[in-house]
Amino acid sequence: MSIEKAYNSWAKIYDTNKNETRDLDKKSTIKILKNYPFETVLELGCGTGKNTVWLSTKAKKIIALDFSQKMLNKAKKKIQNDDVIFKKANLLNNWEVENEFADLITSSLTLEHIKDLNFIFSQAHLKLKTNGIFFINELHPFKQYSGSKARFDSEKGTKVLEVYTHHISDYINSAKENGFKLKEIYEQFDDSNRNEIPRLISFIFKKID
Repeated sequence: MSIEKAYNSWAKIYDTNKNETRDLDKKSTIKILKNYPFETVLELGCGTGKNTVWLSTKAKKIIALDFSQKMLNKAKKKIQNDDVIFKKANLLNNWEVENEFADLITSSLTLEHIKDLNFIFSQAHLKLKTNGIFFINELHPFKQYSGSKARFDSEKGTKVLEVYTHHISDYINSAKENGFKLKEIYEQFDDSNRNEIPRLISFIFKKID
């Protein structure tokens, strides 16, 4: 099953099934980004709009991209706001967004499905204003090393999605090669239990040129 088909199948239950990764992503996104001012946002892999809801309370304009039409349909029903534009898009192709549109780009639980981080960072550099922020929230590579992958339960059993492992240095090096500087890095733990493997890795990169 392709990634697009998998997410189309997942869309119906994505907001309601048990998903600790989804829930921690939403919580940590708000915790980190509430400290940053932003007006224009480009959201990569918006899914059903779980983070778009909060982003729309702060931003004046949001363009939210996803390649799953059924995920986007759920998001559109949830967020009926003229300042939020949802677009079906493949992030592996050039993003059809005006250059220097955003002062914030977000990517949550998306890059594990993308092999080439350099392309993502190069596109993000084009679409961000100077000094703009690129926020990334992804499954921690330590979790991936232990075998954790994006998955969901369906009527036909558990569906495990194809993913790529990106090491922490992969993110930092790709960012540096494409005109970004690491500003902050966080590790997100279940129930704040720092004795366990962190579930998520969070980066704040700043466009510097």
